[in-house]
Amino acid sequence: MESIANIPSMDFAAARHRLKKVVNRTPLTYNAGLSRRYQCTVYLKREDLQVVRSYKLRGAFNMMSSLPEAQLKKGVVCASAGNHAQGFAYSCRRLGVQGVVFMPIITPRQKVTQTQMFGEENISIRLVGDTFDDCAVAAKQFTEENQMTFIPPFDDLRIIEGQGTVGMEILEDIAEPDYLFIPVGGGGLSAGVGRYFKTCAPRTTIIGLEPEGAPSMSEALKAGQPVTLNSIDRFVDGAAVKRVGDQTFAICREVLDEMHLVPEGKVCSTILRLYNEEAIVVEPAGALSVAALDDYAEEIKGKTVVCIISGSNNDIDRMQEIKERSLQYEGLKHYFLISFAQRPGSLREFVNNILGPSDDITRFEYMQKTNKENGPALVGIELQSRTDYDLLIAKMKAAHIDFSEINKNDQLFGYMI
Repeated sequence: MESIANIPSMDFAAARHRLKKVVNRTPLTYNAGLSRRYQCTVYLKREDLQVVRSYKLRGAFNMMSSLPEAQLKKGVVCASAGNHAQGFAYSCRRLGVQGVVFMPIITPRQKVTQTQMFGEENISIRLVGDTFDDCAVAAKQFTEENQMTFIPPFDDLRIIEGQGTVGMEILEDIAEPDYLFIPVGGGGLSAGVGRYFKTCAPRTTIIGLEPEGAPSMSEALKAGQPVTLNSIDRFVDGAAVKRVGDQTFAICREVLDEMHLVPEGKVCSTILRLYNEEAIVVEPAGALSVAALDDYAEEIKGKTVVCIISGSNNDIDRMQEIKERSLQYEGLKHYFLISFAQRPGSLREFVNNILGPSDDITRFEYMQKTNKENGPALVGIELQSRTDYDLLIAKMKAAHIDFSEINKNDQLFGYMI
């Protein structure tokens, strides 16, 4: 770990003062269930309970309230996958300024609706592009053409400074935890909280978490500079960016002790577990910090751990996809293309002789026949145990069933499922 002396100074106390009447001081709660599971002391920093249900309000309001009044009157613009947009919208309404929000077309409907609700008549929303990076280009062009001010989601010291107040609150409640787990998207939260911790709690080990399908900070740290990923998995939308910020990278390089990647399926399993066992609703990015604990189980035994729950803006329409991804990750859901012999009883034989007593067909769809003898069918099978998979495959092979596993072909899976 290099010295943090070369990182630009930030006035976290001034940011805290600006945010005092706008931002909720979210609780740091002891979690008995996670503490028992990992044999340590786990606290959750509940930014999902923030006024806009994520920490993003902190950075947006801190930057906007720092601008000269004359500049604010010309209007402000942002680009966001959702949470920054909501913080931005709320700030526009509280400050009485006009704002334009650019959001990717694929943004969950719930986040679009919430953004409009928080901003009311002070904002307008434009849906542009398939990713954050696409809509950011359009937003910046619009900003220049209309002589307005762009409020970035992460790559500005005032944004970073505002997000860093999360760290201030944590250390007011607990002196110096052994481990701090932080979700990482563009790097604003990890840069701000990490910077504050390395100054005030330098012995804390800080772990940054990214989704496996969008490892922008991890790749930047490997390369020694921000890099633009060719493609990303957009599922963990609050942490899925193709390129981290220049300023956030410079800070994270100095303050993060480690970056760790979390599979999207693991994120989904964690979302469901937090809801079912803890009655906590989190969005995919908000689950990253807890999802990573399994991989650090031995390391954190007997330690004090803080996980930042970054947000809870999860569209209920996504729950079926979340369950599906979780089942596949846990090895409980599998899809096959199976060529059944075109004779009476072939499907019944498959059900009676191949499937186990607890196996369930969740999807069955005949595809276009390739010849007169065989009619391939798309078959989804849900198992009760991961270990049942090997037995299922062995039975199909022993019965000389012609099948292909769609789960193992990303392109085919994306097209058919």
